[in-house]
Amino acid sequence: MDNQNYSGLLRTYQRMGGSESTLKDENIAHLVIHENEVYSSRVVEGLLLDFEKKADGVDIEFRVKEGYHIKYPVHLCFGVVPKEGEQRIKIKGKIEDYAEVKMLAHCMFPNAENVIHLMDADIEIGNNSSFEYLEQHYHGEKGGIKVVPKANLKVGDSSKLYTTFSLLNGRVGELKIDYNIEVGDRGVMDVLAKVLGYGDDKIIIKETGHLNGRYSKGLLKSRVVVKDTAMSEVLSELYAGLEAEGARGHVDCVELVMNKAHARAIPVVDVLNARAKVTHEASIGTVDKKQLNTLMSKGLSLEEATNVIVRGYLR
Repeated sequence: MDNQNYSGLLRTYQRMGGSESTLKDENIAHLVIHENEVYSSRVVEGLLLDFEKKADGVDIEFRVKEGYHIKYPVHLCFGVVPKEGEQRIKIKGKIEDYAEVKMLAHCMFPNAENVIHLMDADIEIGNNSSFEYLEQHYHGEKGGIKVVPKANLKVGDSSKLYTTFSLLNGRVGELKIDYNIEVGDRGVMDVLAKVLGYGDDKIIIKETGHLNGRYSKGLLKSRVVVKDTAMSEVLSELYAGLEAEGARGHVDCVELVMNKAHARAIPVVDVLNARAKVTHEASIGTVDKKQLNTLMSKGLSLEEATNVIVRGYLR
């Protein structure tokens, strides 16, 4: 383990709200990976975790055993501290029946000028189970990074999936999200992405949900702000299949665009069962002038007032 890189990861982790004591707590599972090297790991009862370094990255496999509810969130720390580097992570996960786990992922690239981060996840959630995956990113201030997270998730009968992707500080660089989710009978998926881009950042979000089961439910929600010459494209697709009697789904995409930025939203809904209902709303606009004037009348500058509105919107 390179102590300098570990210290850099730890400083960024703390800046993002993490604590070193969390990684030392024997009751809390964690995994720390810098570039393609595993620096630290811990498991707890009910959680199985295996990893293998490959020539081109790290393969991770985890399993939450049937009936286990992991008490504390599992902390995942992925990152590259130097200005240049590449990280490739492949995840295969299984949450067995009647199990429950929450994971907090911190993806950290504080000095990125020429960095690539590739993530490919394949996760299966059993029946009557719950999986939360909360992903927070920091890409530094230079914008020299390309991040490509891909995920295929299957939500079992009467199970719940809640996932968020958040990148609200620093530059984005180039981001390409591609998620595909399938939901069984009475299953629930709740997917949220929040991204703030500026400079010449490029944001592409593609999220596809398949409500395959009876009385399944799904929400695809995105909140994106772009300014300067940044661009964003959000493609949200939600389908209710032939067997999806009573299914309910909604696509909610809102983007704010400022300066010379460019935003594009493409909501797609497709229903094959007459007793299912899927709706959508998408809007692109700018900061409300009345709100700006109200804040500026209280002594804030135009830039300060704009930042207050944007931050509140993304929260």
